[in-house]
Amino acid sequence: MFFVDTIEMPGLGNRSYLAGGERTAVAVDPPRDIDQVIAVAARRGVRISHVVETHLHNDYVTGGLELARVTGAAYLVPASARVSFEHVPVHDGDRAEVDSGAVLTLRALATPGHTPHHTSYVLEEDGTAVAVFTGGSLLIGTVGRPDLVEPRLTEHLARAQHTSAHRLAAELPDGTAVLPTHGFGSFCSSSQAEGTATTIGKEKASNEALTRDVDTFVADLLAGLDDIPAYYAHMGPANAAGPDPVDLTAPAVADAEEIAARLAEGEWVVDLRNRVAFASGHVAGSFNFEAEGQLATYLAWLIPWGKPVTLLAESPEQLADAQRELVRVGIDRPAAVATGGPADWVRDGDEPVSFPRATFADLAGRHPAAGVVVLDVRRASERGGGCIEGSVHIPVHTLRRRLGEVPEGEVWVHCAGGTRAAIAASLLDAAGRDVVAVDDSFDAAEKAGLTIRTP
Repeated sequence: MFFVDTIEMPGLGNRSYLAGGERTAVAVDPPRDIDQVIAVAARRGVRISHVVETHLHNDYVTGGLELARVTGAAYLVPASARVSFEHVPVHDGDRAEVDSGAVLTLRALATPGHTPHHTSYVLEEDGTAVAVFTGGSLLIGTVGRPDLVEPRLTEHLARAQHTSAHRLAAELPDGTAVLPTHGFGSFCSSSQAEGTATTIGKEKASNEALTRDVDTFVADLLAGLDDIPAYYAHMGPANAAGPDPVDLTAPAVADAEEIAARLAEGEWVVDLRNRVAFASGHVAGSFNFEAEGQLATYLAWLIPWGKPVTLLAESPEQLADAQRELVRVGIDRPAAVATGGPADWVRDGDEPVSFPRATFADLAGRHPAAGVVVLDVRRASERGGGCIEGSVHIPVHTLRRRLGEVPEGEVWVHCAGGTRAAIAASLLDAAGRDVVAVDDSFDAAEKAGLTIRTP
């Protein structure tokens, strides 16, 4: 008998896996905070004998090197990946014994496309394929995006994705479980997955890489590619060099005076509370990135790389969870932290500041009107499906450097659901703008009477 346990990284939209038998197991694409992988192995009562990477990741810092060091496992990395640390180079067709008692082996299968060196791993029980770890190759209903390595390689890699998907479909039984790393909200996915589980047979029937000819597939894939998070530029090099171990111990605690001093120095002070609490009262100049949302993705995307960040949280637990999320994208140590609420974080004599929240119905009662600016901070791909007539479009990940482009007036900022609008509202508020955060689903805009047009 064998098992496959899934380790979720919901903030990044990724998954890692631990698979094995009664005694030993393999970890696939592990996160940087390896303690959770070790805990899963401990619950199973197995030793991690192998750690494997499907590719050099562009969206998070791997824990593979450290996990292999701590456990003594063999560290398997695709042979053509350029890395600076000791590892076992993996070639197409290589096999590794995972658990002899369960007759479990892992077979490498070259599947270039997401990266030139991408490799999938077929888990075989007594010679029969039971699952395939597809990393950023074949995902649920889609494939990994091919444009993260080098612009000149994008079309070539998109065609390789089509070929690799067909290789997987041709060589593996229909009942083989497909276990991707990306596709659950990750920007490494060319589009977002629908569902949480799939098989080779299901993908044959529904995945466009397997139902369309290569030219049509590639044209549609390239046309649908979205913006690339800025921090991705730092992930590949970090993974190639070999990431340092993480330090999740509590950072230094900042008092109100230190928080004010850090703001005065131009450092980032990030309030992790939910957007309702932040709008009601916060430290002037602080930014709102909700801990419960895609914290790591959006904070790493927007913050100037390497800039010190101070985290404000409502509880030690919220702070610890956020710290864990951030190390996965290379934000290793907050400069300082504080817990509590705005009253604890402002100096004596100062007061928390606030801004209003509203719905699209509220906006419909004000727009169009002189002095009212509607700011859409969704991505271009979202805006293409419809936008509020007369709105200004600046995606949230570009807003910090484009604040000067926001017209004068009262800025009503919206996204698709409220989270990114809250980030944008905090940036505008910190810049001294008069802002209203529209905390509502965009589906409600037309129903509220606002005119929606297609750009």
